[in-house]
Amino acid sequence: MQNDFVLFRTKILGNMRVAIVYNEAMPELYQKKKGNKKDLDFQPHFHLDAPDPISEFDYMEKCLQKAGYEAYSLNIMDNLNTFIKDYDKNKPDVVFNLVEIFHDQPRLEMNFTGLLELMGVAYTGAPPMALGTCQNKTLTKRILSSLGIRTPRYKIIKDLNRSFRLGLRYPLIVKPAWEDASVGIEDESIVYNVDALKKRIEYVFNSFKQPALVEEFILGRELNVAVFGDKELKVLPISEIDFSKMPENLHPIVSFQAKWDPMHEAYHKTIPICPAILEDSIREEANKMALQCFRAVGVRDYSRVDMRLSKSDNKLYVLEVNPNPDLQEGAGFMRSAKHAGYSYRKMLNMIVDLAYARKLAASNNQHSVKK
Repeated sequence: MQNDFVLFRTKILGNMRVAIVYNEAMPELYQKKKGNKKDLDFQPHFHLDAPDPISEFDYMEKCLQKAGYEAYSLNIMDNLNTFIKDYDKNKPDVVFNLVEIFHDQPRLEMNFTGLLELMGVAYTGAPPMALGTCQNKTLTKRILSSLGIRTPRYKIIKDLNRSFRLGLRYPLIVKPAWEDASVGIEDESIVYNVDALKKRIEYVFNSFKQPALVEEFILGRELNVAVFGDKELKVLPISEIDFSKMPENLHPIVSFQAKWDPMHEAYHKTIPICPAILEDSIREEANKMALQCFRAVGVRDYSRVDMRLSKSDNKLYVLEVNPNPDLQEGAGFMRSAKHAGYSYRKMLNMIVDLAYARKLAASNNQHSVKK
């Protein structure tokens, strides 16, 4: 069915124009920097190049062009008029939406898709409501818990003038309530007593100007379960973050440093394994939970559900639902896609076509109503 749609698009419509839209207000920060092995006191597992999203967007553009699309990239640089003027000029058939932050505020991510909805623009990924829901970790946990999906027990802390006897079992992990991409999650986020808890909550308040989410820390295996599709969903092979090489002085978590700092030891000691070696019953339950999560919060096209398999009770706990996760080649979602048999170019192709299929369906529905 997917191949038939692509054939229809190519033969009848000609080349489809795709705008890869992102928002990097200071792209100069991503000038290629390389680390030096001599500065390290550990053996690196990965390259020491700093992450460079701008290069990734350029690579995505080239891949889509090779797949037959008329693709170009656009950095709106915190200016909505930049997008509106470009849309009026180029009239892209699909916007590949990679806008994750606006004016340094992740909570405004949903607003850009709201603009796309108002303009009637076809775009990839999650709609506004899903983005807003997932940005609010507490709301997401409440929705999942109402469906019987296990998440770590938690409390949301909004001020320091309260008791810190929370009724939760230590160790605890303290996170900013409205961030993603592991922002605000560091080795110090794991706390073992009330004094450390209060200190970390105060850090979140002062550094991020938002409530703190305090969860029971689930010691165990970390699993990334990728889901692809819109009306018809497919769970991709499960990936695992292997902490077995993590030194004793670092907690087994995917911290901000583990994701983004190639000069930090955690970056090199959180090693992905795909597919994860799991018992059939655990794999089946993880797949089922991921689909439930996908539908519950209303994400679409591509998503990654992060889970922990508890060492103490061998049960799965959902940590987070990630709409529009990182699409770098080799990152979590694309790693699972590769092991499902999809090349990087093919998966980008399929995501774009899902968005365009929605546009055609909406157009047909409007035509039917007018009749």
